[in-house]
Amino acid sequence: MSLILASASPRRSELLRQLGVSFEVVLGTAVEILAAELRPEDICQINAYRKARAVAKHYPDALVLGADTLVCQGQNLFGKPSDLNHAFQILSALQGREHEVITGVCLMHLREHRQRLFAVTTSVRFRPLQTSEIRRYLQRVNPLDKAGAYAIQEEGDTIIEQISGSYSNVVGLPLERLAEELDAWSRGR
Repeated sequence: MSLILASASPRRSELLRQLGVSFEVVLGTAVEILAAELRPEDICQINAYRKARAVAKHYPDALVLGADTLVCQGQNLFGKPSDLNHAFQILSALQGREHEVITGVCLMHLREHRQRLFAVTTSVRFRPLQTSEIRRYLQRVNPLDKAGAYAIQEEGDTIIEQISGSYSNVVGLPLERLAEELDAWSRGR
């Protein structure tokens, strides 16, 4: 069975390669939601489903993987920043505090009418940061394609104090759980 990653994220492709599975990348056109009345886990799973479904309609015989990541701090939800000023605002809000990184994942095989949805949460605590440190980070890392305006794998040690949970989830794909799910999928569970 062929596997398709419904994501343009180079980080997700890199992570999926670490599992040793062969796959191809196909982008679909799915509109993401960011609805405050839903739980962040549900938002991520709905968006992952929409991404997987948009591609699966064109590849019904393939196993399609869709994923979506959000950063949340209490009631505040942070997706990808719209510009550098927005990125600065997000990092300023996160500095010195703990937040959660949630990734929703959807595995879908349209022809077999099979799908699996799940979400993984990792807690991240930022170091207290001065304005100059945030600006320096934004000069080194492009925050515009990253939920929460940061990348743990790019200069993460300069802003992150501690994580509790899956490191790869913070990068954009929870490999530990995904490996379990792919194994169960191949066994027909």
